[in-house]
Amino acid sequence: MVDVFSGRLLVSKDGRSVDPEEALQNKVVGLYFSAGWCSPCRDFTPVLCDFYTELLEGTETPAPFEVVFISSDHSAEEMVGYMRAMHGDWLALPFHDPYKHDLKKKYNITAIPKLVIVKQTGEVITDKGRKQIRDKGLSCFRNWLDSADVFQNFSS
Repeated sequence: MVDVFSGRLLVSKDGRSVDPEEALQNKVVGLYFSAGWCSPCRDFTPVLCDFYTELLEGTETPAPFEVVFISSDHSAEEMVGYMRAMHGDWLALPFHDPYKHDLKKKYNITAIPKLVIVKQTGEVITDKGRKQIRDKGLSCFRNWLDSADVFQNFSS
């Protein structure tokens, strides 16, 4: 993920700046393209929250998984409100970072919500993360992990 977010900072749900190199190292990463005004997004976000919480807190060793929210909200205030009201304790690209447009283009985002699961290199494991979580629940993470080329000390 160093390549994808090189030279940038991410923000946590509580507004702290986070170094992506440290936070995303050796993890499977879900790029979550979403917005608070989007009703399908508001429908899926709690599902993603539960999935994220179970992977990170429901196992003896936290899963090597992180979500990065890329907002399509209309303002920074809307983005922060959506994150505080509905999001898990995951990271986000700052609202005013124009890089979100490059990411949307790179990952061919034409509609939201979209959850793109990527390797450390930024290479796509699946662009159907949302459907896979809905259909398979936690079991889809094992498939992502097997494709991700990350150090594995995770047992489901």
